[in-house]
Amino acid sequence: MALKRGLSGVNRIRGGGGGGGGGSRSAFILLVFFCVFAPLVFFVGRGVYIDSSNDYSNDSVKQDLDWRERLAMKSLRSLFSKEVLDVITASTADLGPFSLDSFKKNNLSASYREVDTSVRNSQNQTTSSALNAKGDITSKGGSHQKVETPAKFYRRQLREKRREMRANELVKRNVDTILKLENAAIERSKSVDSAVLGKYSIWRRENENDNSDSNIRLMRDQVIMARVYCGIAKLKNKTELLQELQARIKDSQRVLAEATTDADLPRSAHDKLRDMGQVLSKAKMQLYDCKLVTGKLRAMLQTADEQVRSLKKQSTFLAQLAAKTIPNPIHCLSMRLTIDYYLLSPEKRKFPRRENRENPNLYHYALFSDNVLAASVVVNSTIMNAKDPSKHVFHLVTDKLNFAAMNMWFLLNPPGKATIHVENVDEFKWLNSSYCPVLRQLESAAMKEYYFKADHPSSGSSNLKYRNPKYLSMLNHLRFYLPEVYPKLNKILFLDDDIIVQKDLTPLWEVNLNGKVNGAVETCGESFHRFDKYLNFSNPHIARNFNPNACGWAYGMNMFDLKEWKKRDITGIYHKWQNMNENRTLWKLGTLPPGLITFYGLTHPLDKSWHVLGLGYNPSIAKKDIQNAAVVHYNGNMKPWLELAMSKYRPYWTKYIKFDHPYLRRCNLHE
Repeated sequence: MALKRGLSGVNRIRGGGGGGGGGSRSAFILLVFFCVFAPLVFFVGRGVYIDSSNDYSNDSVKQDLDWRERLAMKSLRSLFSKEVLDVITASTADLGPFSLDSFKKNNLSASYREVDTSVRNSQNQTTSSALNAKGDITSKGGSHQKVETPAKFYRRQLREKRREMRANELVKRNVDTILKLENAAIERSKSVDSAVLGKYSIWRRENENDNSDSNIRLMRDQVIMARVYCGIAKLKNKTELLQELQARIKDSQRVLAEATTDADLPRSAHDKLRDMGQVLSKAKMQLYDCKLVTGKLRAMLQTADEQVRSLKKQSTFLAQLAAKTIPNPIHCLSMRLTIDYYLLSPEKRKFPRRENRENPNLYHYALFSDNVLAASVVVNSTIMNAKDPSKHVFHLVTDKLNFAAMNMWFLLNPPGKATIHVENVDEFKWLNSSYCPVLRQLESAAMKEYYFKADHPSSGSSNLKYRNPKYLSMLNHLRFYLPEVYPKLNKILFLDDDIIVQKDLTPLWEVNLNGKVNGAVETCGESFHRFDKYLNFSNPHIARNFNPNACGWAYGMNMFDLKEWKKRDITGIYHKWQNMNENRTLWKLGTLPPGLITFYGLTHPLDKSWHVLGLGYNPSIAKKDIQNAAVVHYNGNMKPWLELAMSKYRPYWTKYIKFDHPYLRRCNLHE
């Protein structure tokens, strides 16, 4: 009806003639707008509202509007002439903010949504408000996309970045944790493998072969699980199953006690494996609880770990104890030689060539030892490799207990044309507690408590190597009194009794020490042979006077310039520091730390080929280095005369012993 009235109004206006043309035209435009265009706008706006409420995108709405406009224009073309349509088009283009284009471009259809909310129910009203709060959602190419403000877009990017960073951080933490656990497990496995010397260890290389002693391994695994189920059976009062498990464990242990490989297993082993497997299956059905089994296995692991520590400590103690002792055959040799020495007449107890003892033009060696066999190897190896043995003089000093045996051995086995001189350290009357700080300290109550009371707080396994009886013997400290022992000599080569000589040593007397007192091979190629590993640098006296990174050197083969020694009062320096260390606050016991201090800045480094060390503890010394060395040193606990000795190094030492000697055969000394 409105449309008909509008059309009739249009006809009257058109038929009105020319008077009032401008007003007539305006009235005409308004009439067309309100009668035709306003409902069209409302209709189109309503379509936008519906489309937006149904979450269509911008392109879909645009297509919908174009369709409605085309339909409306098609209807209008049938009602109006071309001139009227041109007027409507031109007029709507001038509507400004009231135009459809303005509505679409500026997203102003919300006002029409509010108009239409009175028609819609409460559910659509709620949906429309929520969507208005979130912003219009449009559709493009069938996918949904929010129209966001720059601030919201920036905040969303920040949230996404934070989530990504957090995820990466968690992944990294997880990877780091796994790596730490793997490294800890590897280190733990290494320590267990080195401490437990048994055949069975899952970390051993021979177990990389799945078929290597598989039955032995399976039986041991069965015993472990049976023990786990025994503990759970006790908790759950499964007495019958407990007794059956214990019986099977005993059977398996009897078999394992007699076999170390599958080849050693008796024929009944497979029956034992089958029976144990059946019992374990039964136990699993009745007792299995993941939490309990895990707890029992963890407890067993902790117990095994404690046992490993205990065995390792015990092994260390036994190794130190073995290093301190003298084997029975060597003790037998010393006793037999002592008896025969005192059966000799005084005239037969004298060595020849006594005039060479104080001749400074000869090559003099100092050897302090209470081991007859070890001393004989040092002398024999030196003479056998010397170009002119007649120019070599050996000064041996031993204790009262071994003095007769040492004399008797070299009286029976003279080293060719070389000169032998044997002395008793207990006959050095000048060496007393009033002159020597070490003797005074050894007589103190604190030192006696340290050495002779096992329950002393510092008597742990880490200190066992310092509790060696050699530190109680003045033979070990006599090296700091060489000018007093040999006052008429200019140079002397000091040798330990755990070395062998493989080359002529006379060129050492030609080495220029450049005003230094001690010629020695440095050992700082390894980090643990620097000063900070021997001395207590937390003590201000040590920290002020020494460099913690200073290079250490080795005792065992040392060329000493006795003239320079006297000039610099080396013995006085030693006494000074030894008095300061009465409470062992500067260094532990031993002779190397005070030697490093006493000869600090006064040691000339010798070529490393003169002295190769480590045959008493290091199994990886190159064979070439040993063969090229002038002196080979068995420093460490694995001395060549002990059963602890490394078999691959022992032949270098035994080749200088005549095992067919009558005394050696009587005492069961053999290779």
